[in-house]
Amino acid sequence: MESNKAAEMICSLCKQFYHLNWCTGTGGGISIRDREEDIAYIAPSGVQKELMRPEDLFVMNLKTDDYIRIPEGLKPSACTPLFLSCYKKRNSGAVIHTHSQNAVMCSLLFDKEFKISNIEQIKAMPNHGYHDTLTIPIIENMPHEDELIDQLNEVLDTYNQDTVAVIVRRHGIFVWGPTIEKCKIYNEAIDYLLELALKMHQYNIPLP
Repeated sequence: MESNKAAEMICSLCKQFYHLNWCTGTGGGISIRDREEDIAYIAPSGVQKELMRPEDLFVMNLKTDDYIRIPEGLKPSACTPLFLSCYKKRNSGAVIHTHSQNAVMCSLLFDKEFKISNIEQIKAMPNHGYHDTLTIPIIENMPHEDELIDQLNEVLDTYNQDTVAVIVRRHGIFVWGPTIEKCKIYNEAIDYLLELALKMHQYNIPLP
């Protein structure tokens, strides 16, 4: 992916996610990896997602973990260590973090894992068919996002490669994938399944 396209894609998706109520205020974030140059574009902290511009993004050399570009007056995202862990432990090409209300509500209804099966949209997830059970681990929230790193690393080390997301209780969700296109699909499919699970719970329909 050409560098300018990666930056524009992050801004476009942040605006889209803002309108979906996934990244309101300054919450949430996205990072995209340029595999050819082995650099990562990372949305900054404290910037309203619908107003973000390509020049607002931080750029990091993934070989050295040093910043290549630091936008003036902006702070790096506290999610940066989590993005880097997904790149290094899963060879991901992109990571999406949202404050989805569906994820937050499901984190209050489920204990250690969210599970659902026999729903068509599960087929959007890697190596999952209609009858397979999608399992998403749930970790506990911390005062600062970078403090989630130990729990995230445990998930990445414990769960298999088909696990592409982690729910943070009372906070939101992180989703990763080999490309930003795949990551977006996973994120949308998961949010659909989370919303469906909430509706099934509301109508006392047992999860399959």
